[in-house]
Amino acid sequence: MKTIAHVTAPAFQPLYRQIKTLITQSLVSGEWRPGDLIPSEIELASRFSVSQGTVRKAIGELADQNLLVRQQGKGTFVASHSEERSQFPYLRITPDRGALDDLVATLLDCRKLKLDAASGKKLGLAAGSGAFLITRVMSISARKAIFEEIRLPATRFKGLSAETIEQHHCMMYSMYETEFDVRILHVEEQIKAIAAERTAAGHLGVPEGTPLLVIERVAYTYADKAVELRRSYCSTKEHHYRNRIV
Repeated sequence: MKTIAHVTAPAFQPLYRQIKTLITQSLVSGEWRPGDLIPSEIELASRFSVSQGTVRKAIGELADQNLLVRQQGKGTFVASHSEERSQFPYLRITPDRGALDDLVATLLDCRKLKLDAASGKKLGLAAGSGAFLITRVMSISARKAIFEEIRLPATRFKGLSAETIEQHHCMMYSMYETEFDVRILHVEEQIKAIAAERTAAGHLGVPEGTPLLVIERVAYTYADKAVELRRSYCSTKEHHYRNRIV
């Protein structure tokens, strides 16, 4: 049985925060995978030698951060992208008119490369580190809207192939979980306007020099570890970026 004496978090933290750290450590270690039912509050209280109320408060914060999901009458589960209604949870490009329907992602290529210095820095890796480069086009209502370049650390995604990506219908985050035990918890984005260069223009079917919106995203898993660098080149002829801030 693990007790508070083994908590690695600073002693000045509230007790429920120490329990939250221990639960998070179990998520990081893979003791409970995405979609798994975690032990009950009573079982966790016994495991950590604390009150059930302390465990409940720790679980509450983890649920607020979308690491855990409470289901009435069933228990608490590790959050999973495969369970989410939207298979593109961070997509913010939407049509100027009408709903975001008929969204299709088409894989172009998946190959290995060595990271340049700038990309390596964003992923917390040295220049020249091995990575996978995935390119794909996303179409909305049969109109090409987004060309993407996705870089993934090779050590974290061993065995990745085009076949694996296509088996998951280009649903990247659910694939990360199912095949590689990588759960995306949050992302950071930078947005700027550029003139389309040859590669992006060709894949989007627009002339070179066409204004595009570029969204650079770094995605993080547990312990704020960067595991994905994505650049999305977006045609705004019939689409726009939309976000809701609360």
